[in-house]
Amino acid sequence: MRKSGWTAATGLGALVLLLAACGGSSPSATGAAGGSSSAQSGSGSSGPAAPASSVSAASTASKNGVPSPTTSPGSSASHKTAGPQPSQGSQSIPAAGTTVMIVQHSAVGFVLAVAGGQVVYTYSHDTKGGAPTCTGVCAQTWLPVTGTPQAGPADSFPGTFTVVKNASGVGQIAYNGLPLYILKGAKPYAVTGNNMDGVWHVVPLSASDIKA
Repeated sequence: MRKSGWTAATGLGALVLLLAACGGSSPSATGAAGGSSSAQSGSGSSGPAAPASSVSAASTASKNGVPSPTTSPGSSASHKTAGPQPSQGSQSIPAAGTTVMIVQHSAVGFVLAVAGGQVVYTYSHDTKGGAPTCTGVCAQTWLPVTGTPQAGPADSFPGTFTVVKNASGVGQIAYNGLPLYILKGAKPYAVTGNNMDGVWHVVPLSASDIKA
């Protein structure tokens, strides 16, 4: 009886030791698994976090409208809206229907012309402030200067420009009250119509009418 009890006690002790050994290994396994899980979680990130100084520099650069060194070429930070562009001159583009009048140097001195160099003429049969008298066949050779007169940006005229109605009801430009005409087919800067038939004359001006 004593031998059987000793044997039973010995077997029970071995069982307790075995259970203790199994139970003690569980925390270790759990800890190892936890450590492995943590390592995997860490490895899933895109990379090491940027230093605080780099983030601050990038933020400051973005606020100032300057791309940071790490900004990709295709990002919006690399584009800036263009600011006001330099002016091309104080003279604006003439409105539609405007005829620019200029001081033109010619073979007979400085004369009145339209932009592009076509010299203009007055007709001796016209009167200051009156309607143009060159009509019909005359107007087919001597074309009326029409439109709204505007002095060129580099020109200053001693006289005044007005607009009068011709026989066709069209507004014709006049200088100092005399209607203006262009000789049909005349080349720019040419004064071939001056004193033609003794009734056609250029409008004389001077170099001082050109702004310095």
